[in-house]
Order: sequence, then structure tokens, then C-alpha cells
Amino acid sequence: DRERIVIKVPVTKEGAAAATLLGNAGVRICLTACYDHKQALIAGSMGVEYIAPYLGRMTDNGKDGLEECKTMDKIVKGLGSDTRILVASIRDAQTLAELAVEGLDTYTFSPAVARMLFDEPLTEKAAGEFEEAAARGGMVE
Repeated sequence: DRERIVIKVPVTKEGAAAATLLGNAGVRICLTACYDHKQALIAGSMGVEYIAPYLGRMTDNGKDGLEECKTMDKIVKGLGSDTRILVASIRDAQTLAELAVEGLDTYTFSPAVARMLFDEPLTEKAAGEFEEAAARGGMVE
């Protein structure tokens, strides 16, 4: 099913040329291996469906990955483009929440990060109290 397939192409001159040809043939495109907000100008002006910045890897290389992603979002919106920022290389749940606060809502992340979303000691404590109360047939205090 063609509607479910998105082809990843690096944000290079050659990648942009290939993306243009593929896009003209009706293929959905994600420009990937994005490391700088100026590359969002390419994606937004081409009208590709996604651009995938590698947030964690940018941060590893001394950039502020979160700020880069936020700026990319502003660029594509400023261009009036429908290109979405598909944030990759997310290393923790806090970063995921910070992206959501900024309106960035498309990501790829590991199962380990997904598990971190549930990691809240107060919730675990409350759930334990609910279970204890249910076991004795009483109310939670």
C-alpha cells in the first residue's frame, strides 16, 4: 500500500534531486540526517512530507538539539509549508515532553523512552495504595 510508505532520503544535494524525482512520481518523502535548522528551508520549500532532525546526535555534537528542532518548526511554518518535523534520536521522556510543549508532535523513539513515560514514583505509590485498599475491600485514604 503506497499510502503507508515514506522514503527516507538524506538532506544532501543528491538527496534533494532524488527527492524531487520521487515526489514528482507521487512518492512520500522524508528528508533525513538533518543536523541544522537551515536544512528545514530545503524541506519546507520542496514541500516534502517530513524532515527528520537527529536531536540527540546534534546535542552530542555540541548543538542545542531542542532549539534546532524548535527553529526548524518555525521555519517550515513561516514558509507556509505542510512539512512536518519528525524528531529522531530522542534519548529521554523529558525531551519528548519538552518537544510536545513546543507543539512538535511527530517523533520516533525507542521502547526504552516509551517505558520512561510511565516512570513516576508518585503514580506507582498511588497505584499500590489503590491495590491495597481493594484487597481489603476499603477506601483509599
